[in-house]
Amino acid sequence: MNTSVLLVDDERLIRAGLRAIIDAEPDLTVVGEAADGAEVLDQVTRLRPDVVLMDVRMPELDGIQATRRILATVAQPPKILVVTTFENDEYVYEALRAGATGFLLKRARPEEIVQAIRMVAHGDTLLFPAAIRTLATEHGRRSSGNGARWHSRLTEREADVLRLMAKGHSNAEIAKELFVSPQTVKTHVGNTLAKLQARDRTQAVILAYETGFIRPS
Repeated sequence: MNTSVLLVDDERLIRAGLRAIIDAEPDLTVVGEAADGAEVLDQVTRLRPDVVLMDVRMPELDGIQATRRILATVAQPPKILVVTTFENDEYVYEALRAGATGFLLKRARPEEIVQAIRMVAHGDTLLFPAAIRTLATEHGRRSSGNGARWHSRLTEREADVLRLMAKGHSNAEIAKELFVSPQTVKTHVGNTLAKLQARDRTQAVILAYETGFIRPS
């Protein structure tokens, strides 16, 4: 299955470099480019990409606001992967809270970039779980009361699945850990996201850290 990608960055050289890396892969295709977040919604509506590589800091409209616009407007929005220079960036954290699926460092190697796009497109695993834990710890607003409320809403098995998701485990790895089938894990993941009103695994894990349901070790 071919994955279509939209590039959003105010630096032309960055876009050109990403395009060269992505278009060299047989299963990935760049379908468009935007130089600012203000252009993104029109491009997403017109081109319907599977994944958006979104620079988190742009002069007119940053990646946080652009992400919010896409998710509030597009019925079946693409997966959004924010691109940043520094991993411990509050802008990145706010973009993840807004609904971005993950983030990618600009210094990442070409093989890491294409792997991240594929992972985000398939939606099975959480990108950089340790970094997201650090971001949630340093920038998140925690409320243990909400965590307690969640605990009563989730079944014991769903709570186990959420904790393993926070470690970055795939469905297959969770199934092996819990001695159940991958399809059973997929059902538990879906139920957990629905109960937490989370769009994807990343958002669910961020919410779990913010509320204190999962505490950083």
